[in-house]
Amino acid sequence: MLQRVQTIFMTIAAIAMILMLFFPIWEKSDSNFEAEKREYAIMDAFQLRYEQHITETGEVQLLGTQDTFWISAGAIVAALVMFFSISKYKNRMTQVKLNALFSLITAGVLVGSYVYIMKANQLFDPEAQGTFLIGFYLPIVAMLNNFLANRFIRKDEALVRSADRIR
Repeated sequence: MLQRVQTIFMTIAAIAMILMLFFPIWEKSDSNFEAEKREYAIMDAFQLRYEQHITETGEVQLLGTQDTFWISAGAIVAALVMFFSISKYKNRMTQVKLNALFSLITAGVLVGSYVYIMKANQLFDPEAQGTFLIGFYLPIVAMLNNFLANRFIRKDEALVRSADRIR
């Protein structure tokens, strides 16, 4: 049934992966705030932008971009897998397998994000660390909700199996 508690957790997990597409994942700015030109890097699920801000005029020069398409593709595929898992509510063991696939894809998205962040950190001032933003934490939220959903799916499966033994 769609009104089970695990459906709510799975929906939250899918929505978290979709929201990852709209929020920035990481940013880093030059530590020298008094400089005429400040360097700035920001990464979202689609691209990493490396910019230079000129403080006097407020002008922004784009120094380079790098596509982070695989992060967005992984997030979309993970959300689709989770929505497909929700539709398989009659077969709990299939849901568990699909949720395991979701966990693998989401872990891949997290690792991919981290790899891009480590590469981007070397663009300027490698000693200074950037800031992880909400887009980086959304896959973690999705994985926690997936874990809770799996727990309730297994609980339902155990309840159904115990009821079958009584018959």
